[in-house]
Amino acid sequence: MLRHRELIKFAIVGGTTFLIDSGIFYTLKLTVLSEKPVTAKIIGGVVAVICSYILNREWSFRNRGGRERTHEAFLFFFVSGIGVVLSFIPLWISSYVFNLRVPEVSLAVENIADFVSAYVIGNVLQMFFRFYCFKRFVFPEETVPETNTIDDLDTPDLDRT
Repeated sequence: MLRHRELIKFAIVGGTTFLIDSGIFYTLKLTVLSEKPVTAKIIGGVVAVICSYILNREWSFRNRGGRERTHEAFLFFFVSGIGVVLSFIPLWISSYVFNLRVPEVSLAVENIADFVSAYVIGNVLQMFFRFYCFKRFVFPEETVPETNTIDDLDTPDLDRT
């Protein structure tokens, strides 16, 4: 369980940023950017990436480091930018190669295709890519080991007299 702690935290951050990303995407797609779903996805993705950096740096990978913060942030946003591109490629293919857009298909089919291509296929692609790159390049070294149990905590020796 402890070996997978970072992955679990990364997944929780991912779930949180998924809600942020999808909320922004659908709000924009169903209102002011109805004709530009890829633009709506990019905006949602960028806001989610900013939130992701803060949450991953301060929670998921807080015990890792090895880099100056500005270099680390640059690498994080660079890797995440590639992840955003990976996440909207399936949406672009669905929208513009397969033309799954109204009036060619119903609004329900368009929304299902957008969800599957952007959030299922796209997010799975970027999730694996980002987790690997974050551990390998962005937060490469474990700086402070996490405590495994309550017994491992530094507690005062109560037996001293």
